[in-house]
Formats: sequence, C-alpha cells, structure tokens
Amino acid sequence: MTENFTKTTLANGLTVMLKEIHTAPLISSWIWYRVGSRNEVSGKTGISHWVEHMQFKGTPEFPANVLDKAISREGGVWNASTSLDWTTYYETMPADKIDLALRLEADRMENSLFDSEEVASERTVIISEREGNENNPMFKLGEAVQAAAFRVHSYHHRVIGDMADLHSMTRDDLYAHYKSYYAPNNAILGVAGDFDTKEMLERITELFGGIPSSPSPRQRPRPEPEASGEMRLTVEGTGDTTYVQACYHFPSASDPDFFPLTVLDSLLSGASNLNRFGGGISNKTSRLYRALVETELTVGMGGGAQATVDPYLYSVVMLIHPERTPEEALAALDTEILHVQEEKVSAEEVARAVKQAKALFAYGSESVTNQAFWMGYAEIFADYDWFLTYLDKLAAVTPDDVQRVAKKYFQKKARVVGIYLPVNEEISNE
Repeated sequence: MTENFTKTTLANGLTVMLKEIHTAPLISSWIWYRVGSRNEVSGKTGISHWVEHMQFKGTPEFPANVLDKAISREGGVWNASTSLDWTTYYETMPADKIDLALRLEADRMENSLFDSEEVASERTVIISEREGNENNPMFKLGEAVQAAAFRVHSYHHRVIGDMADLHSMTRDDLYAHYKSYYAPNNAILGVAGDFDTKEMLERITELFGGIPSSPSPRQRPRPEPEASGEMRLTVEGTGDTTYVQACYHFPSASDPDFFPLTVLDSLLSGASNLNRFGGGISNKTSRLYRALVETELTVGMGGGAQATVDPYLYSVVMLIHPERTPEEALAALDTEILHVQEEKVSAEEVARAVKQAKALFAYGSESVTNQAFWMGYAEIFADYDWFLTYLDKLAAVTPDDVQRVAKKYFQKKARVVGIYLPVNEEISNE
C-alpha cells in the first residue's frame, strides 16, 4: 500500500501527500486546513464554517459565477466541509483535468475576495441554516449535551456557531481568520489517482510553493477538567418523540485506547464509519440494538465516536418508544455496559466486532476519492501510518482490552445524559 506513496514538505511548510493509483483515469485532490470549531473563541464561534462558505465566493482569477461551472464542465465533482478540528475542500476529476482543481485551490489559499455584499448574503444563509437546525430535536439536544460536556475546551460549541455570533461577526473578522489559518504551513494537500509522482510534485511546487507561510500563532484549546459526577439535563420542544442522548468522554484518535474502544463501539452499537464521506452498515446485530429496539424500549438507537485531535465524546442516542420511559431505556443501557465491564466478552464476539469494524473501514477506503481523503484526514490527528496500520491494530484487540476500556471510559459518574421531551401545547382561542 505504501510503494506508490510519497510524503514531503515544501519550503513554505505545505505538507504534500501523493499516492499513485492507476486503476481508473481519475484523480482526487484534497486540501485540509488545521482549523475548525476547536480553534474558535467566544464571540467568533462558527467563523471557520462561515469562512468555508466564503471560499466559494470567488477570487479575481476564479469569480464566483464561473467556479462551479468550471469544475462540472470538466466532468468533476467537488465539495467542502468544516468539522471540530479541520476544514477540507476536495475535487475529483478526470486525470487530465486535475490541473484546474490544483490551480483553484492554490488561488483561493491566498486570494479569496470576501466581498462585503457576499458576506452579508452568506450571513443570511448561515443564520437560516442555524434556524433550520433549531427545529430539529436532535440538534437542540445535541447542542445542550455538548455544551454541558465541555465547559472549558472549545469543543463546547457546535461547528455552525452560536446565533449571537452569527449576527455580530464582521467581514474583517472573517478575513482575519482566513489570513491566519489558510496558509501553507497550516495545510495538507493529499492527491491520489492516475498520475506520475515526479510530475505531480513539480506542478504542485510550481502552484503552491510561492505562497508565503503565516507567522500567526495557533490557538491552543484549554484541556477539559475531569468530570466529578454524572450530569443530567432536559430540553423541551415541539415534536412527538422523546430522545435520550448519553455521552461518555472518549480519547483522541492518537490514543492507543482508541482501537479497543472502536471494537467496543462495534460490539455495543454497530461499527462507526470514521469517514464521514463514506457509507454505513446495519447495527441490528449489536448488543444495544437487541437490548433496546428488539425489546421495544426504543424505536431506534445509534452510537459512535469521531476521530478527533483532542478527547471528545462517545454518544448513544435512543428514540424512546411511546409507551416506555427514558429511565427504562437508560437502565437497559447501563445493564449492557455493566455486562461488558464485569463479564469478559468472548473471543468469538470480539472477532465478529473486529470483522464488522474492518468491513466498514474497507467500504470507506476503496475509491480514489476515499484514498485521497484518508491521507489528509489521518494527518490531521496522527499521520498516514495511523491509516495504514488501522486494521492490524483492530486485529490485535483482545477481550481483556475491551473489558479494560469499558471500565475506564464508560463510567456513569463521568457521563452527560440529555433528555428531549416533546411539549406540544394546544393554542387557546379564548
């Protein structure tokens, strides 16, 4: 897997990762910036996501009204996303057209316009997006749980930001954020597909090598103090369904415990897909599905974690059956976790959980686009070796490992439980 892989750093600090894959005449290019909601402060929450939007509003060379047409006209697809730890942009193109994508990303790394009228227009779009989210019970509950779980660390707020900040941030705030973080020494360029490495590296150096690095300091989030007891909260809103979200603090992806916890996730809830651009598989063979859905305590459930730079959360979400209560579902959840903590899981069940996690990982790694994705994504929180050794590390997980991490991380005294209660008040005509 590494024989056609090259990693180098340009003089200006840009990390370049190249992987030749000659199975189809396609190339996928991903540019990653080490900036997300983790790097935001109160008063400017949501700024990374807003800057992502502005990157589609044009440069002098690539005006906004020609960007999308230029990519689609050449048979390409493109998109972008902002998360807790990163912002990424990608294009997957016919191999002989990838130069357009590289030129575009090199240009908007330093020349995005941030036109005041476009900023105002996008403010309306993002506020509307936030308002739409607020109509979703799971967004409201998830935001409350996340804020309770992180009082100190900047994982406290959602990626979209707080409404007050979306109203108050200025064009200059956005542009300053862009100029601080959109620099080659804070970026990773991953390219996979049908190309010659020497020629590709020469072209990337030509396009990106002259962009100056940024001396701006990077904000370092404060560590979250250890929880001193279980926290519970209730959110009320419209709807017909009661939801419960139970969250446990979960280590960063670079922590060795991440791998036995990944197997535990597969066993309890069904394997989580770390590739948010990939698909998923059924969780109907998981312990919690059998304990919650098949017993009709809930009408649905899901669980999972993310690969993050700093410790984040493992979340279990339950849609409570209309004739059951949140406490009944929580009791069943606690019983299943206690079983794993006190009764060692069999080697056969661990093997099945590992197999499921491996299968999902494989599904999210097979295309040229996903191969390019993994190079930059793994580099955000670890390095490419993390990806290359992922399956081996899962295979090395033992029943003792699963039991140990279950005891260490899935403690009631350190979790946050949120309950969403539908309250549909009738409107009086009196």
